[in-house]
Amino acid sequence: MRAGGRHLAVAIFSEVMSDVVVYTTEPCAFCARVKGLLKSRGLEYREVSLANDPQGRIELAERTGMLTFPQVLVGERVVGGFAETCAAVQAGELDELIGERPT
Repeated sequence: MRAGGRHLAVAIFSEVMSDVVVYTTEPCAFCARVKGLLKSRGLEYREVSLANDPQGRIELAERTGMLTFPQVLVGERVVGGFAETCAAVQAGELDELIGERPT
């Protein structure tokens, strides 16, 4: 543990963060942009590429009711595509969904 408990705080924070899933396809400029947005915020996510995955497309439709790309989910909550994810960031909703509390 480093001075000030930084490593411990990061470990605890990562344990309480909700699972972020990004459904993508290729080619998809908005998919690349939403992944870049999440990375720039230091968020880890699991990417589910549906470029060659018919079963995954069924899962996407079942989980979100959508067949457009990308689709971002935090836990079981559908955030939406790139525009909706940007709006959630600006409104502070994404931070709330992943368990962050702004200081």
